[in-house]
Amino acid sequence: MSYNADSDLEVMVRKATERISENMHIVANEPSLAFYRLQQHVRKAINPMVDLRSEVNKLHTELQGRCYDMEYAAGALKSMKNADESFANIRENLKNAIFLKQQLKYEKSRRKKVDSSSVYKRLSAHITLDLPELPELSDVVRETANRVESIMSKATHSNTS
Repeated sequence: MSYNADSDLEVMVRKATERISENMHIVANEPSLAFYRLQQHVRKAINPMVDLRSEVNKLHTELQGRCYDMEYAAGALKSMKNADESFANIRENLKNAIFLKQQLKYEKSRRKKVDSSSVYKRLSAHITLDLPELPELSDVVRETANRVESIMSKATHSNTS
C-alpha cells in the first residue's frame, strides 16, 4: 500500500508542482503581457490622438478669433446706438439737399424761359451806342444791368404768382 500511496502522492505532488509552475509562469509573464498590450494600444491610438489634438488646437484658435470678431461687432453695434443723432442729422441734411437741388432745377428752368424774353436783352439789342472804353464804366454798367434784370425777373415772378 505504501507503493500505491507513494504513487498517488507522487502524482499529487507532480500536479501541484505543475500548477505552481504554471501559476509562477503566468505571474511572471503577466505584467509583461499587460505592458505589451498597453504598448500595442498606445501605438495604435497615439497617431489619431495627436491628429485630434492638433485639430482641437486649430479649432480653438479659430474660435478665439471668432470670439474677438464678435466682441468687436458687438462694440460697433453699441457705438451705433449712440449714432442715432448723427443719422438724424444726415437724414435732415439729405432732405435739405434734395429740396435745394429741386429749387435750383426749378430756378434754372425758369431762368431759361425768362432769359429768352429778358427786357434788358431786347432793349440792348436796339440800342447801339459807341461809348469809349472805360474800364470803370463797364463794371458799373454790368452791375446795373444785372440789378435791372433781377428786379425785372422778380417783378415778373410776383406778377405770375
